[in-house]
Amino acid sequence: MRVHIVSDVHGNAKALARAADRADALVVLGDLLDFVDYHDHSRGILGMLFGAEKVAVFAQLRAKGDRERTVAYSRSLWDSLRDPAGAVEEAIRAQYEEMFGVLNACPVPVYATPGNVDLPSLWPEYAGENVQVIDGGVATIGGLRFGFVGGTLRPPGYRPRSKAAWRPYMRSADEFAAGLESMGEVDVLCTHIPPHVPELTYDVVARRVEPGSAGVAEAIRRHQPRWSVFGHVHQPLAARMRIGRTECCNVGHFRQREQPFVLRW
Repeated sequence: MRVHIVSDVHGNAKALARAADRADALVVLGDLLDFVDYHDHSRGILGMLFGAEKVAVFAQLRAKGDRERTVAYSRSLWDSLRDPAGAVEEAIRAQYEEMFGVLNACPVPVYATPGNVDLPSLWPEYAGENVQVIDGGVATIGGLRFGFVGGTLRPPGYRPRSKAAWRPYMRSADEFAAGLESMGEVDVLCTHIPPHVPELTYDVVARRVEPGSAGVAEAIRRHQPRWSVFGHVHQPLAARMRIGRTECCNVGHFRQREQPFVLRW
């Protein structure tokens, strides 16, 4: 059995169309949307709405780690639109039409869970019969149980703006834990974010610690699945490590690498 796994696709439909070549199934661990394109500021949802020059300013502020100025600048951009939420949803739908068009035409079964840069409420509208959307559930692939939990964790004290145009897919630690608990023991634990382990959560290019789940780490230690697969951290300090018998694997930043991670058994 050969399963290809991708994460952090971020709008790269062309490469996604090749992701299942020679595979028996394709697993997608979220972040289909290209919201902020840090390589080409004219692309992505922010590039479409505000232009490359303004996105470049946003990217520079975020790279400096100046959260207060980044938030203030971001709010000024959204406040410049007459209907921010409507503009964002229109841009999201355009991307999902393209991305799910690729997945629906995939020659093998697709199993997908959303990432933090996704709007899961829209997925049922675009996922066809070939795409099984799973978030807090299990699918049997080649005789192995694959368990899926999507999204990321909500930071302590996080309070979104009541009229925010965009909200990333975040959940509380309890909600995330409930998703893990609902699937029981699995052979392959599939999440968008990594277990809470420093080597797996630190991004060496962004030079910051990304969110990781203590619940995922605990599930690995308790149940010892064959594999734990995840994405989210684009340039991790460690792409692979073992926790007991479990091989923990960051499947890679597909938007840039354009190569799926391969599981064989």
